[in-house]
Amino acid sequence: MKIVILDALTTNPGDCSWESVAAQGNLTVFDRTSSAEILARADEAEIVLTNKTPLTAETLAELPAVRLISVLATGVNVIDLEAAKAGGITVCNVPGYSTPNVAQAVFALLLELTNRTADHAAAVRAGDWTACPDFCFWRGELVELAGRTLGVVGYGAIGRAVAAIGRAFGMRVLASRRSAATPEEGVVFTDIDSVFRESDVISLHCPQTPETTGLVNAQRLATMKPTAYLINTARGGLVVEQDLAIALNEGRIAGAGLDVLSTEPPSANNPLLEAKNCLITPHIAWATRAARERLIAATAENIRSFLAGTPQNVVG
Repeated sequence: MKIVILDALTTNPGDCSWESVAAQGNLTVFDRTSSAEILARADEAEIVLTNKTPLTAETLAELPAVRLISVLATGVNVIDLEAAKAGGITVCNVPGYSTPNVAQAVFALLLELTNRTADHAAAVRAGDWTACPDFCFWRGELVELAGRTLGVVGYGAIGRAVAAIGRAFGMRVLASRRSAATPEEGVVFTDIDSVFRESDVISLHCPQTPETTGLVNAQRLATMKPTAYLINTARGGLVVEQDLAIALNEGRIAGAGLDVLSTEPPSANNPLLEAKNCLITPHIAWATRAARERLIAATAENIRSFLAGTPQNVVG
C-alpha cells in the first residue's frame, strides 16, 4: 500500500512522529509539494494525505490508483469532492482535533486587544515604568470582559468551547447557527444580524461556503457597536478584508484579532496588515504540538478504518 504525504511540514516540522501512519503501508513524506509536482509524487499512490495542497478534478483524473484521500485538517475545500466521488475515491478529514487550541487562541487575541499585555510589557522593557513618577501607568483603555456580550457565529464544537470560556469570564453569550439548536443554559440563540448588532465581541466559527463567503462586509460591520471587537479564527474568506480595514482605520469598530486571511501567506498589499488595532497571527490557532499529535493519530486511524472496510470521518 503506497501512502504519500504531499505537504507534511506544517503538521509535523519534526517534533512529532509519522510512525502510526507508516505502519499502514509504504510511506513517502514530502514537506511541500507544488502543483507541478503532484502527479509525479502521487503517481501509483493508493492513499494520499494533504493539508493545503489542492487536488483538483484535473489532477485526480491523472491519479487512477488513488483510493483514499485523508486531509490533514478539518476543512476539505482543497479537494474537488464531486470529482473524488465520481472517481470512487473516499475522502476523510479529522474533525475536532484542535477545538481546545482554537478556543484558547480566540481569547489570546481578545485579551491582547483588551489588556494590551504585549504593549505594556514592551513599555516596561523600554524603561517607561522605571521612569514613571507613579506606581502604574497604562497605554490606552483597559477593557473588562465581565458583563459584556460575546457573539458566537457558528455554534459547533469550537463555538461551544468559546462560549464556555466566555461564560467563565462572566460574559453574556449570543449564538447563531444554521440549524436549530438545543436550548443551552447561559446561551441565547438568535439570528446573525442580532448577534452583530448586540455583541461587544464577535467570534467567527462557521465554515466558509458560498453562503458565508464575505459574511463580514461593510453593511454588517456598520451594524456593530463602535466599541466592539471582531475575532476570526475560522476562515479568512468570511471577511471582506478591505471593508474591515476601512472600519478599523475609521474607528467604526474597536479592533480585530485574526488568525486567518483570505490568501495565506498574504500579499504584501493586504490592507489588514497595516490596519489600526488589528492583530494578526499566522494561522497558528490549531498548531499546538498536542493538537498535531492528535491529528496524526486520527489520520492513522482514518487509514486503518478504510483498509478494514469501515471508513470513518468520510466527507462529501
